[in-house]
Amino acid sequence: MDDFAYMRQAMELAEQAAALGEIPVGALVVQDATGEVLGRGYNRREVDHDPTAHAEVLAIRQAALAIGSWRLSGCTLYVTLEPCPMCCGTIINARVRRVVFGAYDSKAGSADSVINLFALPYNHKPAVTGGLLEDACKEQLQRFFSGLREK
Repeated sequence: MDDFAYMRQAMELAEQAAALGEIPVGALVVQDATGEVLGRGYNRREVDHDPTAHAEVLAIRQAALAIGSWRLSGCTLYVTLEPCPMCCGTIINARVRRVVFGAYDSKAGSADSVINLFALPYNHKPAVTGGLLEDACKEQLQRFFSGLREK
């Protein structure tokens, strides 16, 4: 599979979040060598009453359990929205090799928009690609928030 196919899978996960009334963000962790999806996640903050239940964190936790290690150095994280500061910290600490995100986040994006935490002198710097299927990811979020405003 290619980056676009993985991002479409992340968008499907985001739809599951929206169905629960959560902000529609989906993420998956893929092992680069095999293309196997090791972890999947979507926002569950409201459902789980957990401020850390972001899509990225849940996908990373699942992937780490799947390989039996907290080091995800041979993996790519696909996420529909630019990661926030907490998620960037998790990505750095998990040693994720590469991050691919969809929509930029002008309010909390910490891989480019508000700040680029990956550019700071931490011990790990993932490769980052932003804006993959950006319009579709942005539309998914806009549709969700428009529906909230109508209620």
